[in-house]
Amino acid sequence: MGIAIWRGIVYTVRMAKKAMLIGAGGVAGVAAAKMARNPETFGELLIASRTEARCKAIKADIESRPWFAEKGVSTKISTAQIDAMDTPRLVALIRAFKPDIVMNIALPYQDLAIMDACLEAGVSYLDTANYEPPDEAHFEYSWQWAYRERFEKAGLTAILGCGFDPGVTQVFSAYAQKHYFDTIETLDILDCNGGDHGYPFATNFNPEINIREVAAKGSYWVADPKDDKPEVAVENKKAFDKGWWVETAPMAIKRVYDFDQVGEKDMYLLHHEELESLGCNLKGIKRIRFFMTFGQSYLTHLKCLENVGLTRIDPIDFKGQKIVPIEFLKALLPDPSSLGPRTKGKTNIGCIFHGMKDGKPVDYYVYNVCDHQECYREVGSQAISYTTGVPAMIGAKMFLEGKWTEKGVHTCEEFDPDPFMVELNAQGLPWKEIFDPVKVP
Repeated sequence: MGIAIWRGIVYTVRMAKKAMLIGAGGVAGVAAAKMARNPETFGELLIASRTEARCKAIKADIESRPWFAEKGVSTKISTAQIDAMDTPRLVALIRAFKPDIVMNIALPYQDLAIMDACLEAGVSYLDTANYEPPDEAHFEYSWQWAYRERFEKAGLTAILGCGFDPGVTQVFSAYAQKHYFDTIETLDILDCNGGDHGYPFATNFNPEINIREVAAKGSYWVADPKDDKPEVAVENKKAFDKGWWVETAPMAIKRVYDFDQVGEKDMYLLHHEELESLGCNLKGIKRIRFFMTFGQSYLTHLKCLENVGLTRIDPIDFKGQKIVPIEFLKALLPDPSSLGPRTKGKTNIGCIFHGMKDGKPVDYYVYNVCDHQECYREVGSQAISYTTGVPAMIGAKMFLEGKWTEKGVHTCEEFDPDPFMVELNAQGLPWKEIFDPVKVP
């Protein structure tokens, strides 16, 4: 905050801050555009990526939008070339720009390198997905939670997984726990994409991450395995902190759900990162599951690609060179950032809770419906990138405005959900709530 004096009257003036965004894909483009729509908070923005031409394209697109500078002020946007894994160069770039926060919207393989750079440069951090080693299809919070003490001692904040799921789903959970429940016993997170891009096969976000996530074993979290009665053969049960993971074969558990404004869709149980942190932070929780919708055509194509080895993440020899099949596949598939103009339909993502309040059972559903074409008209993106990029911007806004500033490493449910929920309505992701919804069997 600053002080301004006009005609002898003293006013308090909000001082716009500086953000550095690492990444130049579809989600990064949305986050940058939405920051530019909030210039009173984001005074300066540096977009940095391995390919600076993509950063410049994002900058040019934003500055050509009719809403740019509509508030009488505009975000000053600059670009830079950087390999996020080159920590010394990244530290130098951060120190030269002097941002108030670094937003990592690159690949999750790069999380730890960027966190290291933030610690060395003395700046707070935000990302949209937890760390995943490049040579193993496995993701969990342990690698980043190991940074808690270092960020706390440095007086810095790290906000993990601030997209939609993870991210908004955790904010929804904190909001439900704060306002409607004494204890939450079960939580089902439902992610439905009812959009159609017209391609035989394409992924709505980074193909490497999308395919690795979908092809992995499914799992859900339970507080006590004795209370769990899995309907499929359990391959493994592993103790974790306050609860247990129940692992299943990929796509082994299927449900059908009737989604508001989308209709009935097949959805499948997947492992997802926010289950891990919510299992630690929700009072009374006994079970958490995550479901995502997939059409049969997508699943058939994916199985064929798996069968011929194109989803492998280990290097193979090809004409004297080492290549990773999934990286080659990524180069063949449509760029997710190009899907905006041809994707029609809506997404529906939300959380269904069951628990107790004042000794009485409560069932509560909170969700967002997002229209692909409306997103494209506003920022040139389809809804998958929009629903991830907008929450990333809101998370940074929460930090820069002093509302989410606890020191250390935190997931989104550890902060006050109320101001974030207000911003969702204001920034293009309005939410709805239903009591006594249809539950997932």
